[in-house]
Amino acid sequence: MATRNAQNCQNMDEVRVEIDRIDEKMVDLICERFAYVDRAWQLKRSPADAPGPWGVPHVLDNGRARAGLRPDWAPPPCGGGRGPQPG
Repeated sequence: MATRNAQNCQNMDEVRVEIDRIDEKMVDLICERFAYVDRAWQLKRSPADAPGPWGVPHVLDNGRARAGLRPDWAPPPCGGGRGPQPG
């Protein structure tokens, strides 16, 4: 099935199909990323080699930059808001 631009979706069914398609890709990418993170843990020689959870903000900063969002942007609580607003 061909993907469609968000603006070309004519109804909620089409929007949901595209969101599901994106979600599937995201899960696949997260699983692939986890395999590399797991391998990195295996290769580190000591706990000092392992930066803790402070690596997560770096990932989020990169994502916001790629999406063209303000550095201080945060997603709305689940079920609320209108989603990402370009900065």
